[in-house]
Amino acid sequence: MPQSVLLIEDEEALARFVELELVHEGYSVEKVYDGREGLQTALAGNYDLILLDIMLPSLNGLEVLRRLRREKHTPVILLTARDAVMDKVTGLDMGADDYITKPFAIEELLARIRVLLRKQDKVPESDLKCMGDIALDTLRHTVTVRGEEVLLTGREFKLLEYMMENAGIVLSRETLLTNVWGYDYMGETNVVDVYIRYLRQKIDETYQIKTLHTVRGVGYVMKME
Repeated sequence: MPQSVLLIEDEEALARFVELELVHEGYSVEKVYDGREGLQTALAGNYDLILLDIMLPSLNGLEVLRRLRREKHTPVILLTARDAVMDKVTGLDMGADDYITKPFAIEELLARIRVLLRKQDKVPESDLKCMGDIALDTLRHTVTVRGEEVLLTGREFKLLEYMMENAGIVLSRETLLTNVWGYDYMGETNVVDVYIRYLRQKIDETYQIKTLHTVRGVGYVMKME
């Protein structure tokens, strides 16, 4: 059975060209030209991969991605304008798996599709990290508390994942910035405090548990009480 691709792209000539190339390579393809219809189609179907343009009518691609990630983790490659750096960053933070800039060579797009689908073939269905009532699935990119899913942004998820991996260890703000935001982050260190507060609101306060602790003058530690 051929692997299925959903192409959400409003430039009909480009969509038709990509469709022909994908079909020639053995994929089955469904095309949608509108963001809102694309989201509905993505949620209703079971596709192996989604090619998602950012500039779409009705609903832009980033909003489509945000809503899609509430329910599904189908691999997504964003189709972006060459100078839309923030769109690329935002898209990756929101759960996109890759992006390619327009205009692109079809050979590069096909190669990126093959790489991404190979990765999907090799991974198990889940990879859970657990602490008390909290379960974090790094492959499905989901977090549940007592079986109920907690919706986190990409950055919140990465921060929680890193703290769970280092449970019981006091982590300085600088350590968290380096490992969660990256070595080249140039913003204020209080961004860590802001995101810790977000996690506390979504997990500790909502479920009446205490997992994220402040170590005054040092940083934060994750442990169960």
